[in-house]
Amino acid sequence: MESDLGEAHREIGGLFSSETWWRDCYCAIGEHGYMLRPRYNPDWRPSWRTSGKDFFDREDGQATLLRAAMDATRVQDNKHVMLKKVLPEEGPHELYITQLFSSPGLRNDPSNHCVPLLDLFELSQGGGKLMVIPFLRPFNNPRFQTYGEFVAFFMQICEGLKFMHQRNVAHRDCTTNNIMLDPSGVYLKGYHPTQINRSLNFKGRAERYTRTDRPPRYYLIDFGLSRRYPSRDVTDEPLRGNDTSAPEHKRRGWCNPFCTDIYYLGNVVRENFLMKYRGFEFMEELINWMTDEDPARRPRIEEVIQKFASVRRSLSKGKLRSAIISRKTPKIFVVIQQARHSVRTVRYIVSRRPAIPDPSASVTGSFSRRKGWA
Repeated sequence: MESDLGEAHREIGGLFSSETWWRDCYCAIGEHGYMLRPRYNPDWRPSWRTSGKDFFDREDGQATLLRAAMDATRVQDNKHVMLKKVLPEEGPHELYITQLFSSPGLRNDPSNHCVPLLDLFELSQGGGKLMVIPFLRPFNNPRFQTYGEFVAFFMQICEGLKFMHQRNVAHRDCTTNNIMLDPSGVYLKGYHPTQINRSLNFKGRAERYTRTDRPPRYYLIDFGLSRRYPSRDVTDEPLRGNDTSAPEHKRRGWCNPFCTDIYYLGNVVRENFLMKYRGFEFMEELINWMTDEDPARRPRIEEVIQKFASVRRSLSKGKLRSAIISRKTPKIFVVIQQARHSVRTVRYIVSRRPAIPDPSASVTGSFSRRKGWA
């Protein structure tokens, strides 16, 4: 990205060097049934040249600066997806792990929260392989409105990590950037892939439902650092991903990667919820345990789930439906925010929305009926 930003010869609003590869492969990708945005069509002519508007106000002026991924549309059903390069220099692990959890025996397991592999194809003339995965959104955008929404999130991600660990796979980078949500139910009309709060056509704000109205499913992504081991009682060289704060990263020597996964997940909650919002005291004991300085004293994921089930049972419906308030919100605005939330809560109760949103309720029943969450 740094080299892109330093390209003095690039036309304002034009393609960055990281985007030209996608332009050059536009037709080859199309042969496999996927269409990139107009910006990457070899015949593209910037719309702002004739519209009189600035490039940043036009849909085709929005650059994608991801190093190895690009959004696309699956032509057969107009479904929004992501294309991700399989980079040989980064090793075989991401493709192997993604294929493992998308295999017939595991793919449809409701406990599996690993991003599914929708397709895999190879471009002609040595263009390399592209994985096709669902188009997902950061788990914390839009913001969580109730403690029940947080509970649903944490239950799902713990369930997903347990699914991986029980198959002796350590994620090794299950951090904030690698936890996503499926936006298809929350954003029925979609949204722009680079300016995610704008509509697809870039003419207004993206319309959305709340997580309580239309509960999303959460996914773990990016298995480039993931490894499968003979058992969970192993040690390996620490690999630094997005979160380098784990104590074992500061020490020399190998460590148990499954214990580091527990730290990462605990730190996700600490940084995204405990430090930012009020009212998460009920999570402090568990998060302190998960982020213990000594990896050997941290719980296994099964123990995290067992402890959190107890925590969940201690929360009243009133607490679960309560508004999550930022620590930075002035008191006068807290009152206004809570008043607005009260109106929303009445609607949830009248429409029989559960205090803990469950995307699988209509298919498999509530989480509370699943083993481990009773």
